Amino acid sequence: MKSGVSGQQSAVDDRQANKEQTSAKAASGKTSGRKKNNGVIRGLLSGTLISENLILRDMRYSALIALLIIIFIANRFNAERVERQIIILEEEVSDLRAESLSVSADLGSVSRQSEITELVNERGLGLEELREPPYRIVVNE
Repeated sequence: MKSGVSGQQSAVDDRQANKEQTSAKAASGKTSGRKKNNGVIRGLLSGTLISENLILRDMRYSALIALLIIIFIANRFNAERVERQIIILEEEVSDLRAESLSVSADLGSVSRQSEITELVNERGLGLEELREPPYRIVVNE
């Protein structure tokens, strides 16, 4: 019987102790906020706030942020590589355009009638220039 009474007494004592602790916390709530503030500053300066609270507590979000950072860095490197290739190709296009213009100018000068006549005479092909205009042959069937 005594054990039943003493069990009830200890349960009552535990409840009273819990009430006293909660009332003490409520009474010291104003000062604990300031201490928490100091704790935040200390934790920020020492690095424990970041390492313990942010990284360990929110590991999924930290992993997501790390993954996004890696993706952004890789994207930046890829964009720079593509930009360098574009610059190289633009220079190549510019060089080819200049070469095309020079070849076109050479072809234009070689295709003149006087130049063709000189080339035929130099190579001795035996071709002569027409002295009379060409005419059309009409066949009646």
